[in-house]
Amino acid sequence: MSDDPKTLVSAAWLAQHLKDPDLRILDGSWYLPSAGRDAKAEYAAAHIPGARFFDIDDISDHRSDLPHMAPPVEKFMSRLRAMGVGDGHQIVVYDGAGLFSAARVWWMFRLMGQENVAVLDGGLPKWQSQGHAVDDMPPVIRDRHMTVRLQNHLVRDVTQVSAASKLQDHVIVDARAALRFRGEAPEPREGMRVGHIPGARNVPYTDLLNKDQTMKTPDACRAIFEAAGVDLNKPIITSCGSGVTATVLTLALERMGHHQWSLYDGSWTEWGMFPTVPVATGEA
Repeated sequence: MSDDPKTLVSAAWLAQHLKDPDLRILDGSWYLPSAGRDAKAEYAAAHIPGARFFDIDDISDHRSDLPHMAPPVEKFMSRLRAMGVGDGHQIVVYDGAGLFSAARVWWMFRLMGQENVAVLDGGLPKWQSQGHAVDDMPPVIRDRHMTVRLQNHLVRDVTQVSAASKLQDHVIVDARAALRFRGEAPEPREGMRVGHIPGARNVPYTDLLNKDQTMKTPDACRAIFEAAGVDLNKPIITSCGSGVTATVLTLALERMGHHQWSLYDGSWTEWGMFPTVPVATGEA
């Protein structure tokens, strides 16, 4: 793969830059309850040297009933300052699954106007499989100011997605597994309808990954989107269960050179609970 410090970098690239003074590494691991994994405990036991833990559930909007919605600007700035992450830093985010929740952290930085941020391709498993070191040392933190310029066009709410579904002026692309998209498998959260947003297309995020959880090439990803009936000439809104795996699609789109994207932050957790919006089932 070609390393790009604004989207995706390899374990070899990170190993080469590990001692750079302005590099900041974040462990953005987050797991569904069904995974039975404790992201914080795993970070404490072993992480890439110098990494800070980025808590997706904590650095979120606690005023919302929905899980880990994007945080207010002030909260993001204060949390990142406390982590010693700010202006002038090159940020690399990884997770313990390979390529799963790290993309959510990447998207959050982009939402806040920060562009020098990349996801580690293949995450911690790839890093360790290549023989690179991990440790359990807490990082040395020095305060660093971060300038935030909120990019509102990178996020969508239920009203905007409902309009896009009706007008078909955007393509809504759902990253959930095909059975959930078609309404043939139950949702992991109780009280939620099954199915998908009318007019949406289905690109399960796992389709974009290789067996080692690295991302497929931009050309291979483009072919997958096109095979799913996604019109790449239109702006795209990505969606999933709760706004995490949709960002894997977003990251792939950015690498493909498709920059007209946004994320439906509430995703199916909101749409599936919202009584007045329609639901479709079956194939797209």
